[in-house]
Amino acid sequence: MANASISAPWPRCGASAAIFRGAEVLLVERGKGALSGLWSLPGGHIEPGETARDAALREIREETGIEAELSGLLDIHEVLRHDAGGRLTAHYLLVVFFGRWVSGEPAAGDDAAAARFVPMAAVGSLPLTDGAASFIHRALERQQAAARGT
Repeated sequence: MANASISAPWPRCGASAAIFRGAEVLLVERGKGALSGLWSLPGGHIEPGETARDAALREIREETGIEAELSGLLDIHEVLRHDAGGRLTAHYLLVVFFGRWVSGEPAAGDDAAAARFVPMAAVGSLPLTDGAASFIHRALERQQAAARGT
């Protein structure tokens, strides 16, 4: 049953992607909002009439300036945030893809403070958004399998 005290229309839909260039993953440092200063996969809201796949590719271009190719769907991720009183403040349903770099060098754009390819060995040393490390490692396995054709 819906909570009548919620003023914003929830859930909101978003899309993101783990994009690989060899043994590196494309990450952005969030520059705004509650996640400012944390590193995550590039992504954002799905616009009305836009497919999740198109939204992921658009967000990658807007936040990093690179062109990518999506190989497949990794997961659906729900983000629920509550205030100190336990009231729902945000509910996002994120469609997470994986794929590969096609062209361009990362440059922070849109709401990203920074954008770069990070060696997989260094991913654990960055302050990441919740769940990002797991998505990155799972996506790498799936991307490697897609590249092998298995």
